[in-house]
Amino acid sequence: MGKIKFKGLFCFVVGVLTGIIIGAAALCILVSYRIDMYHQEIAYLESTIEDKDARLEKLEKTINTQNVILKDIEIILIFEGDEIDKIEIEKTINEKYTSLLGKEVKNFDIDIISEVVDKRILHIEDRKYRLYVEKLVLTEVLQIWIKVELSS
Repeated sequence: MGKIKFKGLFCFVVGVLTGIIIGAAALCILVSYRIDMYHQEIAYLESTIEDKDARLEKLEKTINTQNVILKDIEIILIFEGDEIDKIEIEKTINEKYTSLLGKEVKNFDIDIISEVVDKRILHIEDRKYRLYVEKLVLTEVLQIWIKVELSS
């Protein structure tokens, strides 16, 4: 009778170990498959980025270098308030100026550019904010310093 118990315990232990090994192998196969898929996707995205960078570089070379073109808009807010409201205000202001991107700087009228947001009232949720243009610098990057005050 002692041999039967030992034999049954031995079979049970061997079965558990075999199950652990098979489960670990299956898990390794699944994880390695997913890693391979992610690696292929990353390689594809990197090649796409390289193609886009090469295209962008060629386009920048073909642009007439004598004319200064607006490439970016930088908005600096002078604002002491909620960070979410700050992001929303910056997004709204940025939408006002996006049509200027890619155009020649010499054709811009600085007074009109500053008046787009100067003394404007923005409604965000249940609050009103008044915007004042403090400073404006126009080169390849349009930099605007805007003071934001909570209006009643």
